[in-house]
Amino acid sequence: MNCGRLLLAACLMVGLVLQGAPEALGAQSSDRLAIVGGYLIDGQEGVPIQNSVVLVEGDRITHVGTVSDTEIPADARVIDANGLTVMPGLNEAHAHLFIIGHGFYDEYFPRYMGRWREIMEIAARQLLMAGVTSARDLGAPLEDALYIRDEINAGRMVGPRLFVSGPFLQKSLPAALGTSYDSRVQEFFRWTVDGPEDARRKARELVDAGVDLLKVIQLSQLTREERMAIGEVAREAGLHIAVHASTVEEVGQAAEMGANSIEHMGGRPYPLYPEETIRLMADNNIVASVTSMVSKVYDITTEYPERLDNPQLRADLPADMYEDVRGSLDFFSRLNYFSGAKDSNAHHPAKVRQLYENGIRLVIGTDSGTPMNFHYESTWQEMDLFVRYGIPPMKVISMATKFPALLYREFDDMGTIEPGKLADIIVVNGNPLRNMAALEQNNVIHVIKGGVQYKGPGIETSRPVSDADAGRQR
Repeated sequence: MNCGRLLLAACLMVGLVLQGAPEALGAQSSDRLAIVGGYLIDGQEGVPIQNSVVLVEGDRITHVGTVSDTEIPADARVIDANGLTVMPGLNEAHAHLFIIGHGFYDEYFPRYMGRWREIMEIAARQLLMAGVTSARDLGAPLEDALYIRDEINAGRMVGPRLFVSGPFLQKSLPAALGTSYDSRVQEFFRWTVDGPEDARRKARELVDAGVDLLKVIQLSQLTREERMAIGEVAREAGLHIAVHASTVEEVGQAAEMGANSIEHMGGRPYPLYPEETIRLMADNNIVASVTSMVSKVYDITTEYPERLDNPQLRADLPADMYEDVRGSLDFFSRLNYFSGAKDSNAHHPAKVRQLYENGIRLVIGTDSGTPMNFHYESTWQEMDLFVRYGIPPMKVISMATKFPALLYREFDDMGTIEPGKLADIIVVNGNPLRNMAALEQNNVIHVIKGGVQYKGPGIETSRPVSDADAGRQR
């Protein structure tokens, strides 16, 4: 039948009868799904489609059209998107699921040893409920990161499609980012290398364990031979490499070893990047993940301290964890973590514009999980910052959908809404081309990942692991 607006109610009734679900999660799935009547932003930067129809069969999109030219299958479950925006699921290109916004790392890491899977399950659910259907987890204990990724992929846990690096590769353990937490804690997510053979061995250990990419920090401390050994292992395995780099020297080192993305490009107090930095990135097709929210969250919170009392945080965390996290932020302006925020924030917008205007591809990555940088809101907040910096909203949407898929070498399956691709789709109340707050969690009405609906009216996805059953994951 042709399902125009007059017949939409009838289609909805059919859909309700035919709903199915992965029982343990409370999500809904059916062989066929139709998202009908919405304002479609397909991720390809063209003119949005009004009164759109997106048809899904299994985990794939089969058709994109309009209400007037699309026949809705009689057995399809129908989502009424009239008055709403339909778009690709978001990607968070730099997340840390084993941290959840706590202000004091030297207290947090020792206190929560043994609870990483519980915490990562909470963070994964927060991301998905915020419309993030895929994410890079760039630094976490290896076994825990792989476990969470694989549980999500198997449909036994609620969360985005994860691309995990496991631990950082680096030269030495720092005294610790302005804190004093024990080096034995750091070793769970930081692996040190000593010489090229050790670098090669540890990179291969990560690859053999099943990581999706390698992450390297402290480039200037590593020897050239160590860097090149890691790069060689990544190329042999067909994995991409994410690195920390800021100076011209480090960007050159990143390019030489074959790095694909540079993380935290927005830091340091100098007004603009040196021309050589821009040239090296452009010549080597290096993507920038500037993680604006790492420091800009300080300004955002200074302007609106009530965000720390968002009921979502209390709802998502076990009571003991909530009290601890919230208490750690009572005097956030005194946190060592933000000691350099004022200087770096002043120059940050101009440097992001510089990268964009010089053709450097940017992806939305927020370092979510760092102090005050909560998983349930970090992605849309960074998108909003980019628009405020002067980048067109449509391009910002590509930075959160299409460009990460290209970086991960997954564009055949992800990043846009078109036939043949995975059905990673969100439906939001509002138009993000006019206001990125349309992507705030409360405005994300429907979340579909791989053809399965995890969020929508009447759907209750199960709460992450509770205190009572936390022991099952150890």
